[in-house]
Amino acid sequence: MIPLNPTTLPDNDNIPGNHYAYCVRLDGQLFMQTGRMIAYYPAPHSQGIRFEPLTAASLGGMVATRFSAPLYTRDWVVAAGAGHLILGDRGYDINSYDLDDGNLTLRAANLLAFDSTLELKQSIVPGFLTLIGTGKFLASSSGPVIFAEPPIRVDPEALVGWADCPSPSHHYDAGWMGGFLAGAMGMMGVNSGEERQFDFTGAGTVLIQSSESTVADPHLVQQLEGQLAGLGLSGLQRMQQAVAQQLAQQQQR
Repeated sequence: MIPLNPTTLPDNDNIPGNHYAYCVRLDGQLFMQTGRMIAYYPAPHSQGIRFEPLTAASLGGMVATRFSAPLYTRDWVVAAGAGHLILGDRGYDINSYDLDDGNLTLRAANLLAFDSTLELKQSIVPGFLTLIGTGKFLASSSGPVIFAEPPIRVDPEALVGWADCPSPSHHYDAGWMGGFLAGAMGMMGVNSGEERQFDFTGAGTVLIQSSESTVADPHLVQQLEGQLAGLGLSGLQRMQQAVAQQLAQQQQR
């Protein structure tokens, strides 16, 4: 193993021979998810790198114009200064992507960092965030990412995001739907890609990871909790059954 040397670190690229760590050359500001910084080297003769929560008074104006996802505010910071910033994400692959006056929606748990030139919004699709504008962002994935053009149907567990195309609709396998309508499958207890997919049409690009192992997102639970008040008693009872069934499936794995 060759130790990291601050004079030979890559600028905005993976650590050589390591798909799980990425080195950002910071010269300004970068939005990044908390807990993803694993090390950093301040630039010589600089004031170093500082990390400020999005709630900091000094960031108020920039956050208001660039970060419009209230549910995620507490879990993001702004890294500011000069130097090399090394990011990791629980052993997942990390890659950088460039947007050129683009519009890309990404699974929130996969998004690690993005340039302050980009604008982030909370997607209408639960668990996803949308980046708009021109700049670079970092995302993690369970295995390498595949780029595909619509029309295409994707296993929900393998979907990373989509760029410059309409939001997907749900597609259910006809046989599974028959079982569901007959009550044989219970409360949506079958959720694999063979029974349910995201259906993409139109122009654009779909990002697919090469594994069905999703990156866990605790914020998705918060979004679901926010919808419970509108379910009513019968809806809550059905949700309780669905949760119990999912718990049983998870415990059998």
